Order: sequence, then structure tokens, then C-alpha cells
Amino acid sequence: MCGIAGILNSRAAEPVRLVSEMIRAMRTRGPDDSGTWTEAADGLGLGHVRLSILDLSPNGHQPMLSGSGRYVISYNGEVYNFADVRSELESHGVRFYGHSDTEVMLAAIERWGLQEAVSRFVGMFAFGLWDRETRQLSLVRDRLGIKPLYFGWAGRAFVFASELKGIRCVREFDPQLHRGALALFLRLAYVPAPFSIFQHVYKLMPGCIFTVTPELALTKEGFSPSPDDDQATWKPMRYWSAREVAERGVATPFHGTEVEAEEHLDALLRQAIRLRMIADVPLGAFLSGGIDSSVVVALMQAQSSVPVKTFSIGFQEAGYNEAGYAKDVAKYLGTDHTELYVAPEKARAVIPMLPTMYDEPFGDSSQIPTFLVSELARKHVTVALSGDGGDELFGGYNRYFWSRRLWRRLAPIPQPVRAGLGSMIQAMSPDRWGNLYSRLSFMLPAVQRPGDQMHKLASLLGAKDPDAMYQGMVSLWQQPTETVVGTAEPQTTLTDRSSWAQLSEFAMRMMYLDLVTYLPDDILTKVDRASMAVSLEARVPLLDHRVVEFAWSLPLSMKIKSEGEGKWVLRRVLDRYVSRELIDRPKMGFGIPLDTWLRGPLREWAETLLDDQRLRREGHFHPGPIRQRWAEHLSGKRNRQYALWNVLMFQAWNER
Repeated sequence: MCGIAGILNSRAAEPVRLVSEMIRAMRTRGPDDSGTWTEAADGLGLGHVRLSILDLSPNGHQPMLSGSGRYVISYNGEVYNFADVRSELESHGVRFYGHSDTEVMLAAIERWGLQEAVSRFVGMFAFGLWDRETRQLSLVRDRLGIKPLYFGWAGRAFVFASELKGIRCVREFDPQLHRGALALFLRLAYVPAPFSIFQHVYKLMPGCIFTVTPELALTKEGFSPSPDDDQATWKPMRYWSAREVAERGVATPFHGTEVEAEEHLDALLRQAIRLRMIADVPLGAFLSGGIDSSVVVALMQAQSSVPVKTFSIGFQEAGYNEAGYAKDVAKYLGTDHTELYVAPEKARAVIPMLPTMYDEPFGDSSQIPTFLVSELARKHVTVALSGDGGDELFGGYNRYFWSRRLWRRLAPIPQPVRAGLGSMIQAMSPDRWGNLYSRLSFMLPAVQRPGDQMHKLASLLGAKDPDAMYQGMVSLWQQPTETVVGTAEPQTTLTDRSSWAQLSEFAMRMMYLDLVTYLPDDILTKVDRASMAVSLEARVPLLDHRVVEFAWSLPLSMKIKSEGEGKWVLRRVLDRYVSRELIDRPKMGFGIPLDTWLRGPLREWAETLLDDQRLRREGHFHPGPIRQRWAEHLSGKRNRQYALWNVLMFQAWNER
């Protein structure tokens, strides 16, 4: 795991100095080694900071030159099947001098070409590759977007880096705020790819290769950051498409029995996890006690001769603590378990670190416990496996099953009637709804924060179709352009329905959209920045692309049962290793008691950032909608924690 950076067309006499500054800004991504490489004639500089995981010797040093001297690479990530690729290359007479996957990647690219080589790689990666023969710089990002890669322009120079801080330190960079991206951030709690919070800087989309020459970098004519822009003449190219995988899976589904599906998934996961247990440094896993992390840990332990090191954190606040569940699973599996109960003060002490850690506004408040569990794990290991991806692949989010039932009931009711009903529900505060629900709890299912859930339901009642209802569910600000000054929302994957996979089932469409938006831009971003802030490599075996492709071939009935049980086939795999009663409980998010903190110990901090005069002076937001939500939250009339947290995270980032 590493940090990478590069610059092309630099007019400075020493591009090595510029790229050295870029990688120095990302030092936590690679504290063990650093290096640069330049091609002065093209103003090219490549930089690398290394977190040594495989081949700890100098043979793994980067940037690395290929055997023939044609290619130079700066690479972040892991190619887990490098041993198999190496064996195939050796059968063709290729000789190797070290044991790193980087050397294997370069040899594969020389043998088969970039696109074919990348298609053979199993792993997570982002890299810049300079072809000295054709004078082309290619940027490549893994299929699911596990590893980050930003690119754009600083003056007339083309730049790229693992994190925005690597680009911001380039002297010619003009940090102009992208107001459209800010509106998207208010809505989603993250800035969706291909946008960044700055103009002229973009995220490379997952599964893409973007190739630039010195001449193209200067003109920018016909450029688009989106591979789906039919009007562009110069844009990224997809080598792997989640849309094609989803459509192909539905068109040619798995025809085996449920038992056969369970056995095949078990075998795929075992292989994916076994590959991700290869490391020359101490290795462990995050364990929450939920289905996804428990599957990962169970299959790690089944393939390990010693107890696997597992890590969890707990909170004293009721409704936010999974540590007890994790401890029970760890005891059952016999892992070497470490848990830490975090005092509220320690959790809140992370907040000032967030703007630097995430580089651009990021509003998923589970960023705090994710950092804390990464910090705990790093004291014992250098690599940790995580269970991310199971919800999106196997139907784990509650919205996948209750929204289908809800829409079936709502569809026959005229839209104006539904919208009116929603307004009536919202007229009563969440606290009053909660009190009413508690009095009727003997005849109703258990629901966390029922008052908030009623208000969320009410906001969805006026949706024109199920897809609009989904967009409402994932939106924290329904009309963010009414709050952000002088902007319009750019079109994104969520709003461009022509870019969606053609899937007739509503739940499948939600899973697909989460896979290509929420997963890479929120979940994987959160894990990457939190782990890299403490120089920990996080690996996500459920997102092995072969697991993803198999998951999309499974019929929905093997993921979501009619009674509303999500991740059905994944649960069946877990049943082979862990007793059902340890796992079978309502889903709990990895969160913090943000609502009460904002009314209590964080109130003064929040009030300073949300001050009416300050908002007017800074000129990014219209104060009215924000102040209204702040007053509603403080009074307890509404729980506005997540919408307010988005604004607070932008304000804290902007201040830093």
C-alpha cells in the first residue's frame, strides 16, 4: 500500500522537486520508503511513498523501471494473484530479480500490453505508467474503485496523486471550489466521481484507463472525465464495466440449486481471502460481529494454523455498541481478539483531524469509529482485512427489501394524496411519534429511532416512481441548490438513468447503483483514508471481482427472501462456521451518537461553524435553510444530525 503522484509538462527545470513535494504531503500512505523518477524532456516526474507489505527489500523500490527499460510505474495497491502471473511469465522465459508484485505487473504489461495485463490482475490498485517509447502516461484504477486516484491540471501541467493533498501542494494549482460538487456533497455526504471538490481536478472512475500525452495535456480539447460521455473525443476507457457484469449476470443466471450456490460462493470466498492473507508483515482483520466481517474472519481462521488477530471497538452508548457481538464471534472462532471501549472524549478528539485525513469534504460520520479501529489495529498489524461490500452484492441494506414492499402499497395511491399524507406525518415531531410507537410496541416490530423513521418515510411518499424514491432515500438534502449559493447540480450516475444497467427488478437497480456510487465514493473512501492515516493497509476480499461477477449471476431469491431476510446465501455460508444465534439480530450501523453530541458537547463547536454572519461572510451557503435545521435539531423537533454533519464537515474542511 502506498501513495503515488506525478506531473507532466512541468515547465520547471526540476520536476523531481515538484513531485518530491507531492509525495511528502502523503507520507502516512508510505512511511517506509520513497522515490522519484523523471523524464526531463517532457517535464515528467513520478513519485512514490511506500508502505512495505511484499518484498521488503530494495527490490520493491518504486518508481520501478521495467526489464526492457520501456516502462516506468508508480503503483499503489496489491495484485494478489501475482504469483500465478509470474509463473506464466516465467514459462515464457521472463526472468525476475525480486519478489514484488510491481515487477510482475511491469513484465505482464511488456508481454501482453496494458489493457490485457490489467484484465489479468486480481486486486486493488491505482497506478501511473509512463511509456518512454510512445511518450504516453496512463492512469489505471481497479475495477471497484478500492484505491483512489485523482488527476487534473495545475496551470498548464497535468498532475495526478492518490490524495488531493498531493495536488494542492503544487504551486501552480488554483484551488477553485466546484460549487456543483458542493451541492452534490450536501445531498450525498460525499463528492461523487468523476468530480472532486475543486474545479479542474477529477477522480478516475473505477475500472478505467486514462491515457495522456504531453500534447493532449496542453490542449485539453475534447476532454471529459467520464467514460460515458459520448460527445468527448478524449476520455477514460473502461477495461471492466459493472454495468456489463450486472446485465450479463441477469441475462445468463446461475442455474444451480441453493446448496450449489452456497458451495460455490464458499469456494470463491476461501480463494479470495486466502490470496489476501499473503503478506510479509503482521496481518489481522476488523470484526464487528456482523455477517460480512464474521464471514471474512471465519474463512481466515479456517485457513490459518494460528489464531487470527481480530479487532473491534465499542462505545458505552446504547444502540451504538457491537463490541459484545464481536467478542462472542471471536471466542467461538478462537481468534486472538483485541477490543477497545472508546470514551466519548476520545471519539470527539478525532473530529479536528478529519479535514486533513479526508482532503475534501466527507460526511459519513462512521469515519470516526473507522479511524479508531484502524488506529487500534495498527498497533498490532500492518494489514487488516475488512468485510465491506457484502451489503451491496448480496442485498444487505434494509432499503432493498422494505422499499419494494412500500412501493407496492404506495403505487395505487395518487401522487398528490401521498405527498399530502407525508406533510401530515411530518407535522408531528419525531419525539411524539417515538412516544406513540413505544405505547404500541407490543403489536409492532422493533425499530430503532421510530420517530426519525416516520419522518424519513414521509419524505418519500411523494416520489413519482420507485427510482425517485431510492434517490430520496440516499439524499440528505433533497434540494441542495436552494442552500448552496449560485449553482446547479451536475448530472451524475445517480441522475443519468441512461447510464444505468438495464435491470427490471427495483431491488437489483438499487444494489447496482450502490455498487457504482455509494460503495466506491463513500464506503471505500472512508476505509482507505482512515486506514492510510495510520499507515495500515485495508483489504476487502468480498470485492474480489470474481465474487462480484458470481454475485450478479445469482437470482434475487438467493439474496433476499420474501420475508425480508437479506444476504441469504452469504448467511448460509457463514452458518457453516459460526452458530446462527451469534449473528441473527437486527442490522446495526457503525455509527456514533451524533444527534445527542450536537445538542451537547459539540454544540459550541457547531454553533461557531454554523453562525449566521459567518455563513453570509464566507458566501458558500444561504444561511436560512441551515439555521432552520439547526434550530429544529436543538429543539428536538427534528433529528437533523446527518444533514447538519455534512455542512459542518464542509465548514471544518474550508476552515482548515
